[in-house]
Amino acid sequence: MLKKAAKPVNERDLTFTAADFRRVRDMVYRHAGIALSEAKTDMAYARLARRVRAMGQTRFSSYLDTLVADPKNPEWQLFINALTTNLTAFFRESHHFEMLQAHYTSITRETPYRVWCSAVSTGEEAYSAAIALAEARARATVDFSVLATDIDTHVLSVAAEGIYTLERVSQLEQTQLRPFFLKGCGERTGLVRVKKQLRAAISFAQLNLIADAWPDIGTFDAVFCRNVLIYFDKTTQKAILERLAERMKPNALLFLGHSENIQHLTKAFIPCGRTTYRLAV
Repeated sequence: MLKKAAKPVNERDLTFTAADFRRVRDMVYRHAGIALSEAKTDMAYARLARRVRAMGQTRFSSYLDTLVADPKNPEWQLFINALTTNLTAFFRESHHFEMLQAHYTSITRETPYRVWCSAVSTGEEAYSAAIALAEARARATVDFSVLATDIDTHVLSVAAEGIYTLERVSQLEQTQLRPFFLKGCGERTGLVRVKKQLRAAISFAQLNLIADAWPDIGTFDAVFCRNVLIYFDKTTQKAILERLAERMKPNALLFLGHSENIQHLTKAFIPCGRTTYRLAV
C-alpha cells in the first residue's frame, strides 16, 4: 500500500534526530531483518510519526525507549507494520502463474499440490495463485492449497477478508472475475469480494522470515518470495533462501521478483525460466 510522503524537515512536528534514525535502523533489522539505507530517513519519519503520536509522544527517542523497555509490548508489531512495504497487484509477473499452472498439471502423485506465498501483503498474489490453479484444476490429477504468510498483521487481515475495489481488479478478464468474485451492492457498491470457495483454498498466517524458528508449515511444490529479498542484506538473503529450500519438495519452483538474482548467493536453486528457479536435487 502506498504511504504518504514525509514532511520536509523544517515542517516536522516531532523530534527525530540522526541518532533516532540509527536506532530505528538497528531495531527493524534485528526484529524483521529489514535493512534500511541512509536514504530512508524521511520514509522512516513519515511511517512512524503516526505511531509516535498515538503513543502520546513528541520525541522519537521516547517512543523507541518505550519499545526497548518491553520486548513484549504489542507496539512492536505496529512498529514493524509501519516500516514494511506492501505493493502488489493481481497477476503481477503473469508468466509466473503460467509456469505455476504448467507445473501443477504435471504432478502425478495423490497428495495435494501446495503453494506458499511467503510475503503475501494484501493478498492479491495468493488469490492470483489460487485462481490460476483453479483454472487448471480440470487438467490436474490432485487438488491444491495455498498458504499465505506475511510479517505485517494489518495487511494479513485485509488479505483474509478478500475485499477489493473495482479498480484493483480492473485488469482481470471477465472469465476470471465472474467465477471467482462477487460484486458488491448497496453500501458495498464499487467493491468485490473473492468467493468463499476460493478463499477456502487459502490459509493466512503471520510468519517472520528471519525468526529463529519457523512454525511447522510442511513442504511445498511452489514458493513465491517475490520482491522480498531486496530488503535484506546478503547474509540474510542467503539464510532465507536456504531455509526456503528446506521447505520445498523435490523439483519445486521458487518465484522471485524481476530484480532479484540469487545465483551468486546459493547453490540450492537452479534457474529454469524468467525469475523462476527450481530446487536443485
